[in-house]
Amino acid sequence: MNSHAIELKRRQRFEFGENWTRFLTLLDDDRIETATESLRTMLEVKDLRGRRFLDAGCGSGLFSLAARRLGARVHSFDYDPKSVACTAELKRRYYPGDEEWTVEEGSVLEREYLGKLGHFDVVYSWGVLHHTGAMWDAIRNVSELTAKGGKLFIAIYNDQGGRSRRWRWVKRKYNQLPSSLRFLLVIPAAIFNWTPLVLSGLLRGKPLEAFAGYKKNRGMSPYRDLLDWVGGYPFEVAKPEEIFDFHHQRGFELVRMKTRGAGLGCNEFVFTKRD
Repeated sequence: MNSHAIELKRRQRFEFGENWTRFLTLLDDDRIETATESLRTMLEVKDLRGRRFLDAGCGSGLFSLAARRLGARVHSFDYDPKSVACTAELKRRYYPGDEEWTVEEGSVLEREYLGKLGHFDVVYSWGVLHHTGAMWDAIRNVSELTAKGGKLFIAIYNDQGGRSRRWRWVKRKYNQLPSSLRFLLVIPAAIFNWTPLVLSGLLRGKPLEAFAGYKKNRGMSPYRDLLDWVGGYPFEVAKPEEIFDFHHQRGFELVRMKTRGAGLGCNEFVFTKRD
């Protein structure tokens, strides 16, 4: 039994890959185009032709697919075997037999594995590194794979102090509960997270507006994102300035950032590695 299976058996980890497997049933051309456009916007590029792209913690494989559509040579890996299977399925659907896209199992904490990969023009890891149980090690390991002059695009959960600690408790309890009882945490979380969206829409006469257009948010799904949020454990957070300082000290320059302010969710950072 590998370490991932052991963590699941001990109820120490959320089944991210299972959640992504269900997300693939919702995947359509609109979601793929939205993901592709969001990647193009954040990286400030028209395409990725001739560039090596690393998807570290590839999840559903949607952004590996987006990078491949932009012309990159893509290497995708994930710690969760079901996430690897999801990404392999997307490759099978859209790029069967493509030698410019590789998919395999691996961990951002395995330095021996990472050392064999080389360096990449774009290193991408969105909403992954804070779920490893060793976030700062994971961030360091991934950043070291960025080629000189290349870009590092990561997203890390926003540190909200006491609120983050309370959410960590919820996430840990969710995974400890039998699956038949997890709704006891999911329903209150849905009310807490979604009520402000409904009320905001209601004031404009469109109470479900946020849900109708949700897939414009990186091509994602509201329910799958909710489960990922409630159950996503291990769970660590960081303040924007901590991420900035960590990378600045290691030869990176911040070129783009989207923060959550005092809100829930991930702060997004794009850095370039100085030559």
